[in-house]
Amino acid sequence: MSVQVHHFINGEFVVGTGDKQISVTNPADNNTIATVNSATVAEVAQAVTSAERAFLSWRSTPVSERARLMLRYQHLLKQHHDELATVLAQETGKTFEDARGDVWRGIEVAEQAANIASMMMGETVENVAHGIDSYSIVQPLGVCVGITPFNFPAMIPLWMFPIAIACGNAFILKPSEQDPITPTRLAELFAEAGAPAGILQVLHGDKAVVEQLISHPKTKTVSFVGSVAVGQQVYRMATQQLKRAQVFAGAKNHCVIMPDANKQQVINQLVGASVGAAGQRCMAISVAVFVGSSSQWICELRDALKRVKPGLWDDPNAAYGPLISPAAKARVQALIAQGKQEGAHCLLDGSDFTVAGHEEGNWIGPTLFSEVTPEMSIYQQEIFGPVLCCICVDTLSEAIELVNANPYGNGTAIFTGSGAAAKQYQQQVEVGQVGINVPIPVPLPFFSFTGWKGSFYGDQHAYGKQAVRFYTETKTVTCRWFDDEVASTPNMSIALK
Repeated sequence: MSVQVHHFINGEFVVGTGDKQISVTNPADNNTIATVNSATVAEVAQAVTSAERAFLSWRSTPVSERARLMLRYQHLLKQHHDELATVLAQETGKTFEDARGDVWRGIEVAEQAANIASMMMGETVENVAHGIDSYSIVQPLGVCVGITPFNFPAMIPLWMFPIAIACGNAFILKPSEQDPITPTRLAELFAEAGAPAGILQVLHGDKAVVEQLISHPKTKTVSFVGSVAVGQQVYRMATQQLKRAQVFAGAKNHCVIMPDANKQQVINQLVGASVGAAGQRCMAISVAVFVGSSSQWICELRDALKRVKPGLWDDPNAAYGPLISPAAKARVQALIAQGKQEGAHCLLDGSDFTVAGHEEGNWIGPTLFSEVTPEMSIYQQEIFGPVLCCICVDTLSEAIELVNANPYGNGTAIFTGSGAAAKQYQQQVEVGQVGINVPIPVPLPFFSFTGWKGSFYGDQHAYGKQAVRFYTETKTVTCRWFDDEVASTPNMSIALK
């Protein structure tokens, strides 16, 4: 049975009036589970006006009250954790445990937002000149926009709006039209936590809605997570209009395996990091770089991947679910075929995998290539599927050179028992997030998510202290109070006297 997904405007859920209706499908069988009307120009304008009006009062709300809202919100998110995970799993196809992880990593950011007061503290210096003090204060910007992808419909929206709103801003979220039910439920719980009407709006739709939000003269910032091509377009559009933008785009994450690493740990971690969530993670390991004799482990890695079986979200034995759409499946299948044509050795091919009773789903089984070279399409492109490419090199220096030559710099990992090798790798690799014996080094929210190179466009990253700087402006005050009994004389220079 299909449900209608509503927009959330000025604290109320409203049925969209747009002519363009978008179907939300179950990736396991491609049956329609929901529909949503793409927001109209009038609905976008209404949301921005409502957000701006809410901001005018919200920015003056004491920071302690904003923090208490986030405390109530994270408490509600925890209470509804498994409910949210169920909804998320049903619309994305993720396994229940993977969906629970998606929700929990978002809750961690909401928890950090409750600590907003300490993150917004300014600085003070007394007597910078005779009788003059200077201090800085941190203030919100206004109406902020977030555009989020399909692969983490709980975590990535929660990367954005709790921090932005805790800083004193209003926020408009445009989630992926492929799985809009989960972020809409997040907004409903936020209202239940006591959020004032208008400080969070949720608009559904496609490219046209995104462009209207970015180009609206009252929006101040744009946060985006998604593909490279769209991310570059969003960044150019926002910055050409002199707006702040943080854009998280593509990745090609390498895991370097040294011969002194624990073999079984490497194999277990590589399996989960490469095909978990059907490989639909921007931090997934998609290239395994075997150094020296560690290349002898590739056959055992293949055998471990053979044992991994995709399945339905509520199947406790399923390792991961389907891809999000038939188009995503077709793209991955095409890249697998191209990898074979270009000379890579396909040790394990999941192109034709199906789940009994759900043959129409977007299934791809674990796929493993060896003898991959940097010129091949499966190396150059972000596959975004359960496909792992293996490359063999002789030395750690060669591995570092390979990784640094790649245009992306989101995440990387090294598995080794050598502190010296790990130190060399973390110092020399040109990637923003490094794991040492940790395959997917997504930082906890007291740090920031710090992709580099072609994986990120902007200056300040998501969550942590950098997010607070992104969603605020610093104002510096220079202050003197005169003693009425002391006469002053004109100061004709710029020097403080």
